Amino acid sequence: MLMLMVLLLAIIALMILYIYLFHFNPEAVALIYYWDHSISGSLAVFIICSILAGLLAGLLIHFLFSASYKVASLKVKRRDQRNLETSRLYRQGLNKYLSGEPEEAQRLLEKVLDRDPARIDAHITLSDVHIGRGRLQDAVGTLTHAREQNPDCLEVLFKLASVYELMGKNDETEKIYETILQEEKNNRTALERFREYLVRQKLWGKALELQRRLVKITTGARLDEEKQRQQSLRYELAWHNLQRNNFKNSRAEQRELMEILRETPDFVPARMALSEVCKAEGHIREAAQALQEGYLATGKSVFLTRLEELYLETEDPSALLLFYRTALEGKSRDLLLHFFYGRLCLRLEMVEEAIEQLTIVESADVELPQLYLLLADAYRRRNRFDESYAAFQKLLHVSHATELELVCEKCGAKAYEWVSRCPQCGAWSSYALADRKVFQTVTPAVEIPAPKYGKPEGSKASPTHDKQGE
Repeated sequence: MLMLMVLLLAIIALMILYIYLFHFNPEAVALIYYWDHSISGSLAVFIICSILAGLLAGLLIHFLFSASYKVASLKVKRRDQRNLETSRLYRQGLNKYLSGEPEEAQRLLEKVLDRDPARIDAHITLSDVHIGRGRLQDAVGTLTHAREQNPDCLEVLFKLASVYELMGKNDETEKIYETILQEEKNNRTALERFREYLVRQKLWGKALELQRRLVKITTGARLDEEKQRQQSLRYELAWHNLQRNNFKNSRAEQRELMEILRETPDFVPARMALSEVCKAEGHIREAAQALQEGYLATGKSVFLTRLEELYLETEDPSALLLFYRTALEGKSRDLLLHFFYGRLCLRLEMVEEAIEQLTIVESADVELPQLYLLLADAYRRRNRFDESYAAFQKLLHVSHATELELVCEKCGAKAYEWVSRCPQCGAWSSYALADRKVFQTVTPAVEIPAPKYGKPEGSKASPTHDKQGE
């Protein structure tokens, strides 16, 4: 109705304009529209026709634009509907994958990719489905198609690298990471993942090179952590070279280990490695010194265990006894030293001294099954059966574990032999005596006597005599 009113008003306005112009311009005029071609008519007619032609042209343009807009809107609506349907299918496929229905998930995800081959998320989820079903080659094919759709998508490249690693294709894995780093040389995620891959492959030299690049781009609180990891990789490379060369021509590696210790004095693996090198070269005194310095610097029991093994292998317990006695003169309240000293005395049949040292530890209310077992054995050897029985009773109430356990202080993994790197969480220098905090949080309740310098029972040699000096 409104449009009709507007149209009528426009017609009336044009008629009024025509009458007005014709009244003032009654004469005819000639309009030349081509060479020697003209048309005659009233000026008012020409003006009105021009206005009408302009209006018609405007209406035509408006119609064309409106039609094109409607066509474009229809295409967008259809595309949005298609995308919504594709997204719905993708969510269904993802839910099937998470619900443990890989066959149905694969069917739905393949349908998604038929509708929209550029859906990177569908490619990646489908690759996860293939990985879960053990079809690694199919996963590679899916990810390769995704890479063709979007060559610069890092998520696809990282996933492809992980699949190649699962397949054992190390060359392809390294090429993927190198491709990423060629485009973004300081990509932290790529550097870290590539480094961890190289660590898993025990390619220590390459891992160390990447770690040095990481240290250069790291600032703030993470810098210390990255530097510590660099020290660990330096150690692994040096230790690998030592083992590869059977500890021969090891001067360069020894210098590297000593440099690591100069920068990180509490790094246990480097001290242990130095001791092993000296032992392999027949330098027992230097090997023992490295272990002794390690304990004094870190307080880690692994050094005492290795010292005991070293001296008993060389049949020279007297040097170890001398170390314990000397160390206790300066650290008389170190219960860990008393415990290991007492254990060694018992092994050497120095029973009275063993009981004395172990009693010092027990007086601090240390509830350690290994302590009660040693005390029970020591009392039994002296025919003090009541006290032996009492120690056994305490042992039964504490735990059935009778061996000293080591525990990773990062993840809690347990072991009975020290290793430089935790096999579960990958942390270096993290293993320590499981109960070492027990020794650190208590103090002896009895007066600590000066160490006795007796001989092992049945031994003719003085335990203070250092055979290494011969």
